[in-house]
Amino acid sequence: MSRRAIMFERAVRCLLPCIAAVAMQASHAEPYAFPPYAKSEQVDADCDRMLADLKASEARLEEMASTRGVALLVDLDAMQRRYEDAGGPMALLTAVHPDKSIRDATDACDLKYQAFNSAFLQNARIYALLKQVQPADDIDRRYQRDLLDAFEDSGVGLPDDKRSRAQQINNDITRLTQEFERRVREDKTRVPFTVAELQGVPADLYKDAQRDEQGRYLLGLAYPTSFPFLENAANGAARERMWRAFQNTGGVDNLKTLAQLGEMRHEYARLFGFESYSDFALRRRMARSEGEVQKFLGTVKDAVAKREVADLEVLRQSKALHLKQSLAKTVVKRWDVLYYTQRARKARFALDQEQFRQYFPPEASLQFVFRLATQLFGVKFTPVQQSLWHADARAFELADIATGQPLGTLFVDLYPRDDKYNHAACWSFRNVSTLVGRQPAAGLVVNFNRQGLTIDELETLLHEFGHALHALLSTTRYTGEGGTNVKLDFVEAPSQMLEDWVYDRKVLALFKDVCPTCKPVPAALLARADKARHFAKGILFSRQHLYASYDLAFYGKQSQEPMALWTKMEGATPLGHVPDTMFPAGFAHIAGGYAAGYYAYLWSLVVAEDLRTAFAANKLDASVGRRYRATVLSHGGEVDPNELVAQFLGRPTDSRAFFKSLSK
Repeated sequence: MSRRAIMFERAVRCLLPCIAAVAMQASHAEPYAFPPYAKSEQVDADCDRMLADLKASEARLEEMASTRGVALLVDLDAMQRRYEDAGGPMALLTAVHPDKSIRDATDACDLKYQAFNSAFLQNARIYALLKQVQPADDIDRRYQRDLLDAFEDSGVGLPDDKRSRAQQINNDITRLTQEFERRVREDKTRVPFTVAELQGVPADLYKDAQRDEQGRYLLGLAYPTSFPFLENAANGAARERMWRAFQNTGGVDNLKTLAQLGEMRHEYARLFGFESYSDFALRRRMARSEGEVQKFLGTVKDAVAKREVADLEVLRQSKALHLKQSLAKTVVKRWDVLYYTQRARKARFALDQEQFRQYFPPEASLQFVFRLATQLFGVKFTPVQQSLWHADARAFELADIATGQPLGTLFVDLYPRDDKYNHAACWSFRNVSTLVGRQPAAGLVVNFNRQGLTIDELETLLHEFGHALHALLSTTRYTGEGGTNVKLDFVEAPSQMLEDWVYDRKVLALFKDVCPTCKPVPAALLARADKARHFAKGILFSRQHLYASYDLAFYGKQSQEPMALWTKMEGATPLGHVPDTMFPAGFAHIAGGYAAGYYAYLWSLVVAEDLRTAFAANKLDASVGRRYRATVLSHGGEVDPNELVAQFLGRPTDSRAFFKSLSK
């Protein structure tokens, strides 16, 4: 998703590394075939078979008299593959399948699997065998260490009473996270608006919407609706209603659930002797500790604080001019920010995001990112026929152009619908393994206007496509180290890096290769967009700083009530806190896999900006692209990210490019 978006979602949610039994023996000559679930009973049956296989594999491992060296690593990775064979596609279906009974069945399977996994990772016998393994090389050594970390973080070394409690907490966290995400995904809120209140809103946004008995249009809260509405609705009262409804996504029940999740993670960390869940989680990441993250966030805040105030003053002037009132009487409200940012951009740069939809048709945009991958990485995407979860969903086989070798399968779901995951994400649900010739598969899910994309949305598409490429171009020995199975504060870097490509004239010229009838973006318009994207950076990065700081504080040393903490922290910002709003109720990231990890978007962006420096001379340089594929993307998580970046850049990574970008 674009760095301009408020929320992001990591693809596959696992509180701890997902370990699962028995290698898949199917032929790898054909593209991966997604399981065609038509009934929830089919999900249940596949889930039961998976769990039976996992338990049988665990029993066989327990019977080993002594370790068989690295063969144990292979056995454990076979369990990961077995999990991904069934649980991987189910994780995607939870977010996209139109049948609620199937979504509920995949959720139920996840609960069962996580219960097995929590117990398995506390198996002292298997842990002891794993400790005895003598790695054959650095790849084995890293995978062994990652597995040992997973066992240890699950409580294998705790006393019996604490170990039992850790297992229960893990299971409860899975259940509560599911409930939180389900309320967000299935939120049925519809906000009514009269025709007069829709002044400025693109007609495509509401013309097909349902109407109430009074004839008012009923608009939902999904990003493809709410964000364009807030950017374009001239009526301030209408914007306020939409903004308040969006801020309250998930409702009071989710606030209660988030509070429970905070308490549980706090208790979990204390079981291991840590004062905070942040310190417990961060010790396994690039950042190492909460102190290091706080230091980093402090430098970001120092860099953007004055700029945020200056940006807000520009918005205040824009509002005063628009309403024809004195500046002294003008106050910018939170529901004004997107609208007056757009107005100020129009005034300063003659730029309107809606202008771009005519140049970026959705299907052509998808083919454009495929064409970019061909240019940079020497691969091609070819459509393949599969029966999938919805008519809008499609499958594409990825192959290496030089060798013709199939590399993996990408599933794409472009358009919004009821009960579908309503942001943008990539599920890398099936990972590679060179040990068994296993090809990866990933699901790219977005919600785009069928009339076309804005340039921000094209940026979002490239971001998620970056995750997909990371998953599909990985060539790791072990599935557990494949694709996006990397440190959390590195996982966004390869996708954030590509966002910048949409502002390059030569890059966008690739559209003509896939859509000869598409009108090219005028050079002057693109130049204005390139300048305009830096406008209001102070507001953007200050908000991201707030989200990251709130996340760390919520999972810090003291248990915090979600709304009290949010009210205090948001209240200390220039725009303050708006009473009767509850943003944390929809903050799915920190309820799930980004708990004590939201800072990772800013941390990864530092790395992404540094990676971009290698492409500074030419973003279409195939030689640099092939080197990036071989050095960074292919290694997944089997090499430390600092080492990967240093190998690619020819020097250790640093933050100079990031802070330079903040000053633009």
